[in-house]
Amino acid sequence: MRAAWLSLCLIPLLGGPLASPAEASDRRCGWLHNPSPGNYWLTDRDGDWIMASQGAPQTPGMNRVPDMTVRQWVRTNGYYGYGCACVVMDADARRTVRRIHAVEQLPLARCQNDRTLPPP
Repeated sequence: MRAAWLSLCLIPLLGGPLASPAEASDRRCGWLHNPSPGNYWLTDRDGDWIMASQGAPQTPGMNRVPDMTVRQWVRTNGYYGYGCACVVMDADARRTVRRIHAVEQLPLARCQNDRTLPPP
């Protein structure tokens, strides 16, 4: 019994099943920006979440970002621009996305009517 108790105490120290809040998967919704090649971030009520930066290694799961330019997309630089989306992600305390699990495009009105979001 003592060994079981000890192993339960060590799990958080060894990075076991209990993840820190900064590393837990989270569903965040807001403005998905893609202003230029290779640059993506999500802006929600808490700030900007960096998904990809041009020249940096690709974030695992970026292939889950759909082609958002076919509908509900605001072009600001050729085909580049912004839309509204929810992203299920793992991120660190500096708001850098470490893994993308899912991306769902939403109607622009969803973000436009959300008073907790800054303007795009």
